[in-house]
Amino acid sequence: MSIMSNHPRGRVESDIKTALKAGDKERLATLRMLLAAIKNEIIASGGEVEDDRFAALVRKAIKQRHDAAEQFRKGGREDSAAKEEREVEYLRPYLPQQVSEEEIRQAVTSFVAEQELSGPAAMGQVMKAMMARFGARADGSVVSRLAREVLAG
Repeated sequence: MSIMSNHPRGRVESDIKTALKAGDKERLATLRMLLAAIKNEIIASGGEVEDDRFAALVRKAIKQRHDAAEQFRKGGREDSAAKEEREVEYLRPYLPQQVSEEEIRQAVTSFVAEQELSGPAAMGQVMKAMMARFGARADGSVVSRLAREVLAG
């Protein structure tokens, strides 16, 4: 089965070939782990991974590496922490163009005002609306932080 190169899986496979030819072992290992996650998702869902799900897989891989880097730092292993951070940089280009924090803050502020929401109880409503609006273009943790700030203010 041929995969189009602009499809997320095809793009990763193409970048793996490039890393292999360049002898970039660290990038190659990182991209192979991403490809394995994509293939696992294809098996689990029974179909090709769409853009939103692909972005979620990339975000999860980035979060895992941030967490690992933090743990390595706590253990005094700066070299391993730096490796995890380099891997994050290999993965970042696979995320869709992210909306700015200011754009998210404006959207949250407008939504809260329109819906006349306040306090922590409204958090679920705000998150649901903002994630529906921005999808993979916004990091949920950023949306959550900004929503808490707006709802508290």
